[in-house]
Amino acid sequence: MSHDAKSARRPDPDPELAAIADYALSYHIESAAAYETAYYCLMDTLACGFQALQYPACTKLLGPVVPGATMPGGARVPGTSYELDPVMAAFNIGTMVRWLDFNDTWLAAEWGHPSDNLGAILAVADYLSRRNVAQGGAPLTVRDVLTAMIKAHEIQGVTALENSFNRVGLDHVLLVRVASTAVATAMLGGTREQVINAVSNAWLDGGALRTYRHAPNTGSRKSWAAGDATSRAVRHALIALTGEMGYPSALSAPTWGFVDVLMKGKPLSFPQPFGSYVMENVLFKISYPAEFHAQTAVEAAIMLHAEVRERLEEIERIVIETQEPGVRIIDKTGPLANPADRDHCIQYMVAVPLIFGRLTAQDYEDEVAADPRIDALRAKMVVRENARFTEEYYAPDKRYIGNAVQVFFKDGSATERIAIDYPIGHRKRRAEGMPVLVKKFENSVGEHFPPKQAAAIQAMFADRARLEGLPVTEFMACLVKN
Repeated sequence: MSHDAKSARRPDPDPELAAIADYALSYHIESAAAYETAYYCLMDTLACGFQALQYPACTKLLGPVVPGATMPGGARVPGTSYELDPVMAAFNIGTMVRWLDFNDTWLAAEWGHPSDNLGAILAVADYLSRRNVAQGGAPLTVRDVLTAMIKAHEIQGVTALENSFNRVGLDHVLLVRVASTAVATAMLGGTREQVINAVSNAWLDGGALRTYRHAPNTGSRKSWAAGDATSRAVRHALIALTGEMGYPSALSAPTWGFVDVLMKGKPLSFPQPFGSYVMENVLFKISYPAEFHAQTAVEAAIMLHAEVRERLEEIERIVIETQEPGVRIIDKTGPLANPADRDHCIQYMVAVPLIFGRLTAQDYEDEVAADPRIDALRAKMVVRENARFTEEYYAPDKRYIGNAVQVFFKDGSATERIAIDYPIGHRKRRAEGMPVLVKKFENSVGEHFPPKQAAAIQAMFADRARLEGLPVTEFMACLVKN
């Protein structure tokens, strides 16, 4: 919007801030497909969190930031016994669900993981519900949680369609912070003005640098960055409810606004109104805990495993064709320092399944990475862009994530070129993928909880209608592990 930089007159809110607030507060979700997908998304996201609790690198970050600073009657952290203030609970939940890089994904000009927002949503829902009950009011239901998830997915995903923050070096978690702020403020009963104020502050935070996602600095912050974003969002929401002011031209202010400072003056683009498109089309990481641009490459490599496993020494080269973002983000040579480095290296994610016929979270740990065959295969790999894969990656009616893998041997023979356009978690493979997703959830619950409790949790999720009607207080109580 136009505004004289010298004028002290406070402008009307940027239209983007107003649109986000109006959607968060007033839009009625009617899509049955969105609610069905959100149900599976809740199941999948919790599964990722429960699996992450098996890793000390994750659990050392959980609990209160100051030892002993718990909040009885506050927000509970699924899979643990922690009761925390909602800001810290959001950090815990957001960190858990993102730790293994196994939760859902949205790919566009900007990519990201919309279910990261569950950190803020569950923390606020449980805190608010327990407070309401204590004051004689009604708790939220799981249906309310699904509604909030749909809206957070939509705000993050639509904003990502044509705005590439990674191109200017910013991390995609800024969209988690913005989406979670809007939804959390609305959940807490904020007015339109308060939601706008909170969201303006979320944008004014700017964006974390992507340094921790790229060589030579790749590290575990990429696994807790979403927790950081969701906790910041809840803080913005709570501050706004005190009446703290906002900044109406946070995006558009000349010189000092988000667009001029961080987007080099390029206005933000919102090509479609907010609805339920993102949840309906979100991508699930069902089979492999791998950066999503490599999912189909992993699937192709597993298909080639039986043919190459006895001929590893005979391999001359391995050709991997991927999309342009795959080349830009996960084409990585040289030493890999840690699990966070390895799960963002397409060569590593192809080498392991070629050798072992699998790719699990454990395969990124030092013990497996020490196998000399992995780096030997990585050294023989050629990664290149396939223009069709790139075109179909960005096509709104496709959103494919194509990869192709072919192995060439020293004697001149070669395997078949295995090309896969979209992974099992894509909307076009929903019927195939959902039973696998449910199995992923059941396994994660069974591995983390005692048998009787695991069976009760699995039964709770098996009846979707009953689940949606459950008070959040009862739902979260079922997920506590003492």
